[in-house]
Amino acid sequence: MSSNPVAETVASLMPRAKEELTELVAFKSVADFGQFPRSESEGAARWIAEALTAEGFQDVALLDTPDGTQSVYGYLPGPEGAKTVLLYAHYDVQPPLDEAGWITPPFELTERDGRWYGRGTADCKGGVIMHLLALRALKANGGVPVHVKVIAEGSEEQGTGGLERYAEEHPDLLAADTIVIGDAGNFRAGLPTVTTTLRGMTLVRVQIDTLEGNLHSGQFGGAAPDALAALIRVLDSLRAQDGSTTVEGLDGESPWEGLSYDEEQFRKDAKVLDGVELIGSGSVADRIWARPAVTVLGIDCPPVVGATPSVQASARALISLRVPPGVDAVEATKLLQAHLETRTPWGARVRTEQIGQGQPFRADTSSPAYAAMADAMAVAYPGQEMNYAGQGGSIPLCNTLASLYPGAEILLIGLSEPEAQIHAVNESVSPQELERLSVAEALFLRNYAAS
Repeated sequence: MSSNPVAETVASLMPRAKEELTELVAFKSVADFGQFPRSESEGAARWIAEALTAEGFQDVALLDTPDGTQSVYGYLPGPEGAKTVLLYAHYDVQPPLDEAGWITPPFELTERDGRWYGRGTADCKGGVIMHLLALRALKANGGVPVHVKVIAEGSEEQGTGGLERYAEEHPDLLAADTIVIGDAGNFRAGLPTVTTTLRGMTLVRVQIDTLEGNLHSGQFGGAAPDALAALIRVLDSLRAQDGSTTVEGLDGESPWEGLSYDEEQFRKDAKVLDGVELIGSGSVADRIWARPAVTVLGIDCPPVVGATPSVQASARALISLRVPPGVDAVEATKLLQAHLETRTPWGARVRTEQIGQGQPFRADTSSPAYAAMADAMAVAYPGQEMNYAGQGGSIPLCNTLASLYPGAEILLIGLSEPEAQIHAVNESVSPQELERLSVAEALFLRNYAAS
């Protein structure tokens, strides 16, 4: 990285950043209080509140959101008449999954092969540290030239919408000229990237009933309608022969215009087994960023171990549909439910229930904030230009903020590049990415203030 005072300051702060991220990762802040103690999440929230207070933030508060979790808020005033920038991250994390699959304990930050391992290092406790580093670097080099609001969410991974509802009830709290969402990532480590689109999501539960109770398959099988077989047929109808998602009435042919994604690289990133084909048609970027994607998340049916020779009376499944930009998630939900209901065979009784939903997002890349970020990333990543990419996942808060503040510019950056393996075992963050992106964010704030 070419030397400049901001970059030099961030470099000098990296040992402190590692210590702080170690402390933050140690909190088992999974916002599912049936699995993990509420005290772990509350401890992480207090840690962030104390860090903001130490940096001179005013009005620091633990916000009790409607889903029973806490978000952390703070306000750092800048020069009179300056613009306001909201910096977002979340401190809740995914469960560690199979702890036996972790090479080192998931809630102990461990350095290995030049990366820092631990749950939340990249998604998204590292984002909290990134914001702190950027602000500290500016304070050490002339001051922070904008008003800064920080919001750290406590339940993003659960999708329960606590912060969204709180923001709607307190619309002035998060108002800003520009919003930086620190919960995305570079397309590849070392390649500066801003995420410009997010797919939305809907979750639908479907239940099929055919009999009053299970029946002996020898005595009744062949004529008695099998609910599990009916469910399998319904689920199979959601995909074409090549694996493309086929929900009746939902456009599945939209192209992606932007950064391309090489198929062989995708196979490596996704760890596709040798000889197994990718599904769908079009480019990889089309499939994961611009088109709908259905996934069967779970099926309630008898497990293989202990199964009896029975015709099943009932079966149900949980289905996720990723909704591409330009499609209304409410309408997509209706189309998915109608598809499931009309494709159920044999006159079986079918019930569908929507249990979660988030709208897709598309940013305005022509805004002054994007120009300011492009200039900042060119300095933080010498020789590289800023790239635009999509993200197949959802951040419902983006649409809430876009709706509440239609004049605000929204940028998505972060630490979740492919090697980070977020949501999987052995999640990690590249300290080089943390350093570069902290520099980029600091320079962005300076550039944006002058724009």
